[in-house]
Amino acid sequence: VFLLTAALVVGGCVNNNNAVRPGTQLKRHGDEIVVAGQYFRTGAPVVLWTDPGGYDAYRTERRFVPWERAGYEATTQESKDIDTPQRYGLRSAVLTDEEIEKVRGGGWPLELLQQKVDQFVLHYDVCGTSAQCFKILHDMRGLSVQFMLDVDGTIYQTCDLKERAWHATISNSRSVGVEIAHMGAYRTVAGPLSQWYKKDDSGVIKLSIPEARRKLLHNPQYAGGPARQELVGGKIQGEQYVQYDFTPEQYDSLTKLIATLSTALPKIQVDYPRDANGKLIPHVLSPEEFKNFQGVLGHFHVQANKQDPGPAMDWEKIINGARAMMSREAIVAMEAQRGKPVQELRANQSARPRRNTTQPAAPTPVTQPAK
Repeated sequence: VFLLTAALVVGGCVNNNNAVRPGTQLKRHGDEIVVAGQYFRTGAPVVLWTDPGGYDAYRTERRFVPWERAGYEATTQESKDIDTPQRYGLRSAVLTDEEIEKVRGGGWPLELLQQKVDQFVLHYDVCGTSAQCFKILHDMRGLSVQFMLDVDGTIYQTCDLKERAWHATISNSRSVGVEIAHMGAYRTVAGPLSQWYKKDDSGVIKLSIPEARRKLLHNPQYAGGPARQELVGGKIQGEQYVQYDFTPEQYDSLTKLIATLSTALPKIQVDYPRDANGKLIPHVLSPEEFKNFQGVLGHFHVQANKQDPGPAMDWEKIINGARAMMSREAIVAMEAQRGKPVQELRANQSARPRRNTTQPAAPTPVTQPAK
């Protein structure tokens, strides 16, 4: 009887289809982003900071220098803008004392993060490719951003969205940001625009990416160009700029990323800053407008000295497209958060901290202003 009972027990364990076998690998799909430690699928190509070829904002060493010079000590000697090992911080401005104690060790409940993030800030990187963007932000300036979007549509996530990346000053504590690979908007077509956009043999304008940067693309064979062939002009901060459009692959991935973020973090409304006539506001928001805004906005909506993502951004395309992709349940959850912006509970440290605040910040190039 004992042997029969034991055999039944052992047999039951072995044949239990619901049991998890130790060592079972969970398969990734290659389109997941990480939000408070949880995976959310986007439908777009994603490379995480933990993936081969990813870009890791948690690393203290530089990525694009010889390894023997990559450490923090050598970095501070060679880069005057880096005076702290970390490139991100805690969203302390929107947290109570009790919440700070709860998350300061690293882990966040998803439900808490959903109450603390309500803006998605769009930048162009003035670098042309995401690899170059990470080099400038991480290696040279000690800054960070949660996402980078390359010309081929690859999304790079550099850290969990729980982190307060240093990308958009007063928005940092309540936002997620993306740097879109693009050479920027200018007063004239001369300079970077004429160098990076050229007609091929058939007369079609394509991106002309330097070979050293092309080989670092996730898809080095990429041979695309702007979504619209003509230059796009418009006023930002009251000044006229011209710009080539973003690539179709970038629009596709950005639209999917917006839909995913607004599903995972429903305080982010699928909308952009509009005037009384429903048109895009093409300049910095007033303090009251900024305080109450929830949704997708440009860097120029946050800071008066910014122009990104420029006049070419097709706001209707990405907003209407993202909303069409969301489930009914996600839209209902998002609408329930409308009119409930994140509130600052303490002084907001707008930019990254500096060790010596008595010394003025070193000047930065006009194409790479301080975040």
